[in-house]
Amino acid sequence: MAFSAAKTNGVLVVHVEGQLIVGNRQELKQLVQEALDHGERKFLIDFAKAGYIDSSGLGALVSISKKVRETGGELRLSGLNDDLRSLFELTKLDTLFAINDGLTQALTGF
Repeated sequence: MAFSAAKTNGVLVVHVEGQLIVGNRQELKQLVQEALDHGERKFLIDFAKAGYIDSSGLGALVSISKKVRETGGELRLSGLNDDLRSLFELTKLDTLFAINDGLTQALTGF
């Protein structure tokens, strides 16, 4: 599992590769917290190369969303495959997150 981040059009895009699970959720939370501490306020987490998110990974995303909103920032998600999109719909988390199909769509109008 790897996370990588790059700034695109003023948005910090975080790419998730593999899985977001109990073993690595803290790494993602820390990456976002450090970016918040450095003044970043626009975040896009891209799951185009991710295949699985467990319950602790979902919890980490909820926690990240709360922190970003508390600082006046915005968080969007993109690239969810059909299984991941169904997971967000079943857990009603699709009402909490702005979810876009791809990076280009997600970055538009940020």
